[in-house]
Amino acid sequence: MSAEIDSVRIAAPAQAGVSGRPRRETKRRRWRGVVLGLVVPVVAALGWELAVRAGLSDGRLVPPPSRIAETFADLAVTGELARHTAATVARVAAGFGFGALAGTVMGAIAGYSGLARSLLDPTLQALRAIPSIAWVPLFILWLGIFEASKVALIAVGVFFPVYLGVMGAIVAVDRKVVEVGRIFRLSGPAMVRRILLPAVLPSFVVSLRAGLGLGWMFVVAAEFMGAGEGLGYLLVDGQQLGKPAQIVAAIVAFAILGKTTDWILVAATAPFLRWQDVVAAEEPR
Repeated sequence: MSAEIDSVRIAAPAQAGVSGRPRRETKRRRWRGVVLGLVVPVVAALGWELAVRAGLSDGRLVPPPSRIAETFADLAVTGELARHTAATVARVAAGFGFGALAGTVMGAIAGYSGLARSLLDPTLQALRAIPSIAWVPLFILWLGIFEASKVALIAVGVFFPVYLGVMGAIVAVDRKVVEVGRIFRLSGPAMVRRILLPAVLPSFVVSLRAGLGLGWMFVVAAEFMGAGEGLGYLLVDGQQLGKPAQIVAAIVAFAILGKTTDWILVAATAPFLRWQDVVAAEEPR
């Protein structure tokens, strides 16, 4: 009896070590991916900084990173950076919420029902082809020049990739998988929960990421509509006052915020996709 207990005690740490090893490997791959992702922008920034300091360029129209960093510091000290960033993030968050919700509902309806798809999809595809800037005068006329029109424009940008992603994922579900669910006599809700949702979820996450990216692009057009604050306002202000460093700093801020929110979205949805066994999970080479 004691021998069996000892064998269990010896096996338990060994199993813990084995289960802990994949976690360490995952963390190592994650950090390696972060480092590799920083190589290109850091090398490009250092190269341009050295080119300006060597006199190969005066850095007037495209300021070096040191001058952009000074602009960031000045905006941070005066509190403008935090104020403009908060305004832009709030608009993107609101527009993304409304657009993603509407896109998910409409995409699910059009994907699940052939009749609804025939009725709705042609009109929505036609609306998708309208340039973002064409919505601006109409939204100003309908909703005024304040926050409602800006959020509506961002929501339009988010809506279409989410709608297309959800509808396309549902339509592309393997018929054999659905037939298996019918053989097991799954009810409608059970079919959605156990068959459709797992099949659609990976594409849904990708469509959310695409919608979020378009939301960050549409917010610039939205903040051109008479906004008194926001990173888009900094762009316009830098253009009118001839401040290229401020323009580039606002562009860099957009890039940082866009990547950060995309990372948050990926991290938030990762627990729902742990069941996937894909090539992307392997270590980059």
